[in-house]
Amino acid sequence: MSVILCTAGYDHTIRFWEALSGICSRTIQHPDSQVNRLCISPDKRFLAAAGHHTIKLYDIKSTNPSPLLTFEGHTGNITGVAFHCEGKWMVTSSEDGTVKIWETRTGTIQRSYNHNSPVNDVVIHPNQGEIISCDRSGFVRVWDLAENSCAHHLTPEEDVSVSSVTVGSDGTLLCAANNAGNVFIWAFHTEYNGTRLVPVTHFSAHKEYITRILLSPDVKKLATCSADHTAKIWEVQDSVLEAGNAEAKALPLEATLTGHQRWVWDCAFSADSAYLVTACSDHYARLWELHSQQIIRQYNGHHRGAVCVALNDYSETR
Repeated sequence: MSVILCTAGYDHTIRFWEALSGICSRTIQHPDSQVNRLCISPDKRFLAAAGHHTIKLYDIKSTNPSPLLTFEGHTGNITGVAFHCEGKWMVTSSEDGTVKIWETRTGTIQRSYNHNSPVNDVVIHPNQGEIISCDRSGFVRVWDLAENSCAHHLTPEEDVSVSSVTVGSDGTLLCAANNAGNVFIWAFHTEYNGTRLVPVTHFSAHKEYITRILLSPDVKKLATCSADHTAKIWEVQDSVLEAGNAEAKALPLEATLTGHQRWVWDCAFSADSAYLVTACSDHYARLWELHSQQIIRQYNGHHRGAVCVALNDYSETR
């Protein structure tokens, strides 16, 4: 299975797709709740599905529709999930105000960090030593796993919920998006006494909520999904990123992907950064060729809104 593509949402199903043909190859029932987020483990063995209070771990290569493990401990909707690079642990965020680290083999909670506000998203820094989360109160927090504490505490825009965060695969950039449609970018600077986050630029990307922000694997594109029924692709340019905070410039807009009928909730880049899959409340997921800005494939089958997508098409030798 070289390409794994799956979607889920409010119809209580997880669907696996043949990416190029658009055929649904497998459906897993998720009767407990809607599915809020999906994440495929780096080795393509497991799929984590984040629901209302639990995360279910499925064996991708098995035909067994039952989860291998159910992670229990959150008391609110789970909003984010990410795997450690070797799959040893997993991190989740929740509306219960916590970020939790789980041991993936046993499903036990290793650590829990408190935001004191519903947490909207969480990602793992490529160094595997920091996790970044954001919350409804408008804060972005960087947690240092070695120190077991919050190392950075950012407030992009006072009292505006930060909906999503993303970190570059090379560890250089942190981007956040909020409910006012604004994007904020910081650069990681490594210094003798730790990491410093330097504000680089901020700009208005959408006039409505931004639901997801995502840097491409090559860190040359930034995708934003929005309640305005579009996804946009921004060009990550060194010249803009060097501008600093004194002259905040918008990243050049490379493409506006139109054709969605409702809110665009989630997106995933292909490994070569040339394609994007989007998930939308109009029940469909779509595969876009970014160069032509065309829909290459539409994935039909969900009976209610598709709100999350996961894609892993990296070569097995990665």
